[in-house]
Amino acid sequence: MTLLRLVLGNLRPYWIWVLLVVVLQIAGVLAALYLPTLNADIIDDGVAKADVPVIWRLGRIMLVISLVNILALIGANFFAARSAMRVGQDLRSKVFARVNSFSPRELGRFGTPSLITRSTNDVQQVQMLVFFSLNMLVQAPVTGIGGVVLALRVEPGMAWLIAVMVPVMLIAVGMLIVRAAPLFKQMQGKIDDINGVLREQITGIRVLRAFVREDRERERYETVNHELTELNRRIGLLMILINPIIMFILNISSVAVLAVAAPRIDDGQMEIGSITAFIAYLMQILIAVMMATFMTMMIPRAMVSADRITEVLETETSVVQRTDGVRALEGPIELTFEDVSFTYPGAERPVLEGISFSARAGETVAIIGGTGAGKTTLVNLVPRLMDASEGRVLLNGHDVRDLDARVLWDRVGLVPQRPFLFSGDIASNLRFGNPEADEQQLWHALTVAQGRDFVASMPEQLDSPIAQGGTNVSGGQRQRLCIARALVAEPSLFLFDDSFSALDLTTDARLRSALAPETRDALVLIVAQRVSTITSADLILVMDNGRIVDQGTHAELLERSETYQEIVRSQGVEEEVA
Repeated sequence: MTLLRLVLGNLRPYWIWVLLVVVLQIAGVLAALYLPTLNADIIDDGVAKADVPVIWRLGRIMLVISLVNILALIGANFFAARSAMRVGQDLRSKVFARVNSFSPRELGRFGTPSLITRSTNDVQQVQMLVFFSLNMLVQAPVTGIGGVVLALRVEPGMAWLIAVMVPVMLIAVGMLIVRAAPLFKQMQGKIDDINGVLREQITGIRVLRAFVREDRERERYETVNHELTELNRRIGLLMILINPIIMFILNISSVAVLAVAAPRIDDGQMEIGSITAFIAYLMQILIAVMMATFMTMMIPRAMVSADRITEVLETETSVVQRTDGVRALEGPIELTFEDVSFTYPGAERPVLEGISFSARAGETVAIIGGTGAGKTTLVNLVPRLMDASEGRVLLNGHDVRDLDARVLWDRVGLVPQRPFLFSGDIASNLRFGNPEADEQQLWHALTVAQGRDFVASMPEQLDSPIAQGGTNVSGGQRQRLCIARALVAEPSLFLFDDSFSALDLTTDARLRSALAPETRDALVLIVAQRVSTITSADLILVMDNGRIVDQGTHAELLERSETYQEIVRSQGVEEEVA
């Protein structure tokens, strides 16, 4: 229903024009039906005697009728195309907006390749169906009904032939389409697969070359490509039968008319001109049915695509933004986790369980633990990339689920575990959090993030281009640019999710030293792998299997926490334990 309302909403501005086109075509049919009957004797006489003025007059009438039909068809095509383009534009916008609202839970359910296919190829299929439907909606019914009226006017006794041939054509073509419908559904899935493989190979091209796996991946791509090609071939084998079937029925219809009319012509009950006209009108009727049939060929695939788009549009995000949320956070920032647990859909056990701690502005909280301990999941609960399954995450005493989204995001500066930059230039990436930031602020943020030197060495400096994902800069440079981006936003809560892992120890130390005065009045939450990064933290949370197994300062944990001591030993700094 969501998709249907969107399509109908785009057709509303053009229904008057479509109605006008229908009226023009109907006027053409009526003219063809009634104009020749005016002064019929004069016309018949004139044509029989080869009276040139009479023939020219009749020709002019026919020419006017043809021009009216041409104008009607041009109008139908124009407004059908315009409406279809608007439908495609709105569908892409709606899908994009919906995907942007998804949490990682919904993104994981659909998968990136499938979402790309749904917002491009699937939308295109629906757009094409709308175009041809509007086109045929004007042409096929008027042409077909007009042909029936004119044929029955010429020879009412042969109406049964029309009543037989039209259903035969519809049934024959319908059987092929019914067989093709399941294959179209499989085709969209195969397009998802080939997009997924291609995306992986482009994204991981460096890994492929490093491990010399190009041949294996080429074979993998050829496999899914062959499957898609084979499926297209099977669909093509069904579709190519449509034209021969239609032509066969058209020719059989002509033969049937001649066979039925021949005895009546011999008996003088029917004229040769009448049978010629009847055949012409019958062809017009069947061609109208054929046009509608070509449209129905597109329906199965478009319906599959429409279902896939509707699935996205009707999927509600698990992170629901309140329209009446709290619109202001008073005073210094304070973060509290109250017995928080989180479980992914379908998981056997929680990723986080019973997480409780509290921190306020001016403090630094560090989170450390082994891989899979739930550190990133914990951080993602603060800006509501996901919502807690149980318990509450509080900012200044307000549950983050009760906050207005803009209020929450304005207070939080996130540097993700996998640093990502957008295509554009360095300045546009740094201004993501603060579009009004001037160059002085950008350079200051780069200085703190230890990125000033490499940016200054670039020919265009702040205007230096950045490729999609930041693939034209190194991993360490991406991390420093992402840190600078968070600093430009000047949030009151910094979330550093393993944001120093690509930096060498010297740069790491300089960066942490420069960050200290910048974050003095803010709350800093750091996920770290290296102990050296968090030794000065006010509170260190040691996590294991989704639980906080101990918490305290570096010195306190060295004395009592076996898990923390094991982490320290694993990093080769056993003297710290002593």
